[in-house]
Amino acid sequence: MPTGRCHCGAVVYEFQGGAVHASVCHCSDCRRCAGAASVAWMAVKKDDFAVREGEPTLYRSSPDAERWFCGECGTGLYYLNENVLPGLVDIQIATLDDPEAFPPQVHVQMADALNWEAGLDALPKFDRYPGP
Repeated sequence: MPTGRCHCGAVVYEFQGGAVHASVCHCSDCRRCAGAASVAWMAVKKDDFAVREGEPTLYRSSPDAERWFCGECGTGLYYLNENVLPGLVDIQIATLDDPEAFPPQVHVQMADALNWEAGLDALPKFDRYPGP
């Protein structure tokens, strides 16, 4: 059964079955909540998802949106919105114990993407942080 967790390990979740869909979201809400240019998400059926350890904390980023995170370390974990994703839980892929197992298939909310994102692939790449 696939599992995931926050950075400090206080909250652990699990799910059965596969992804209904997986995407990289560029909306301004995800950007602000994650402090990142984009967030990779995968949706699973709500009935197949469970928090196994800990008590995640809820932040409502809009009247219908529930963003669940670890209250200890602040890691964003999953998202619920019955109007947009009925019957689904959207999990932040990077919090999975094996994030390579669920690669995104599409980019969404590109209307909100930062202009400089288009040039990221052309930047120099290093296996580790470059020295001084």
